[in-house]
Amino acid sequence: MTTYTPMNTRTAMAADATPTPWTELDSPLGPLLLTADPATGALASLSVPGQKGGRTVQVGWRRDPALFREAQEQLAAYLAGELNEFQLELSTHGSEFRERVWAALDDVPYGATTTYGAIATRIGAPRAAVRAVGGAIGANPLLIVRPCHRVIGADGSLTGYAGGLDRKVRLLTLEGSLQESPGPHSL
Repeated sequence: MTTYTPMNTRTAMAADATPTPWTELDSPLGPLLLTADPATGALASLSVPGQKGGRTVQVGWRRDPALFREAQEQLAAYLAGELNEFQLELSTHGSEFRERVWAALDDVPYGATTTYGAIATRIGAPRAAVRAVGGAIGANPLLIVRPCHRVIGADGSLTGYAGGLDRKVRLLTLEGSLQESPGPHSL
């Protein structure tokens, strides 16, 4: 189970004064960029190259691979098929709605999929909020760790994924949700 630490005003002010720690890890999905909350050291983002809304290293950030040792070990074990639940402290900040959606993602078990409508229902949002749920899922700053790849269309289609549909297919295949990779025509 992941531990969630919402970013409050004091933490946000401390983050402005302290450089963002980061590291980059090699993976079968390509390089992974990890950042941490400067005040707590909790994992704040995980991005992949070409990710819609993904982070990029900024001037003044501080490279600190040692801070991410546990995340690196757990990601390696997950990608090797040896771990199905992350045990990391997380620190994200978004609107109250986005935080509710992201918390619902944390409850989707390894090897399972869910739909945007089911997430809306889980957080008590009306069915008409499915697009807003999709927007919140698309803004998830913690790819892989917070499993937005497990959300599919109501008809079972593999809908958008900020990290790219090819990565979504690879993650769902790794978890056993897909038996084989579909061809480009079925994406």
